[in-house]
Amino acid sequence: MNMRRVLLPVLVCLVLLCGCKRKEERPATPLAQVNGEMLYLEDFRATFSDEQWAALTSEQKKQEIEDWVNVTLLAQAAEEQKLDQESGVKQRIDYATRKIKANALIASRMSQMEISEEALFAYYRLHRSDFQGKLQEYDVQRIFLTDANAASILFKRLQEGLNFDEAALSYSQEPLKDKLGYMGYVTANGPDSLFWRAAHELKKDEIGRLATADGVYLLRYINQREGSKEANFEDYKGEIRAILLAEKLNQVYEDLLRELKAKDNKIYYY
Repeated sequence: MNMRRVLLPVLVCLVLLCGCKRKEERPATPLAQVNGEMLYLEDFRATFSDEQWAALTSEQKKQEIEDWVNVTLLAQAAEEQKLDQESGVKQRIDYATRKIKANALIASRMSQMEISEEALFAYYRLHRSDFQGKLQEYDVQRIFLTDANAASILFKRLQEGLNFDEAALSYSQEPLKDKLGYMGYVTANGPDSLFWRAAHELKKDEIGRLATADGVYLLRYINQREGSKEANFEDYKGEIRAILLAEKLNQVYEDLLRELKAKDNKIYYY
């Protein structure tokens, strides 16, 4: 799953909140300095769950740090222009703070829940008809960049409508650029299974990212077809886990509200 789609708002809020923390006791591990403002590993690590942190590659961590630096730079410019003193901005900061606190409460409750292998397989058996058939194969097009920051910039431009063929020809740093980055069809159990898994998480023509030790691939699939491999439980475990987590998230949200409203909280609507 695309982790970055939710991380940038978290980093924005982190910039707003971290300035008032640890004034007496600073963390020991600096990551970057932006116009005298230190950014620390401990603050950075705190924005990720243990599962998210474990899933990040070194390249992805570098990119997230670069995003944090960029957001900090923008926030400092906004403060210089006193934009943070405007009423509307203050309200949005306050609302963002409340959301972070609420999400922390939900995450704390979620961390107490586990999804076992038995639960995954039980869901698979109960909904077997939804997971029958052959696995899809995806016709993938990709762009390879060695620099994560350049990949991030190009990723945003592609999302904004930059032609993928032109981008592959102009920016890709691998021989496949001469074919506009077209890989052909990739399969779940073939040599390019890594790209299959990345494409499997996307919708048709949606731009995705795949970070590796050598660099970053920007990719999409333009067509799909039914493959020859029959789908089984192992192929759908990730998808089933995401479904069950979403169900548990909704359950936790409703349970927490029910528990809180059952207490003597004074709520009035006008």
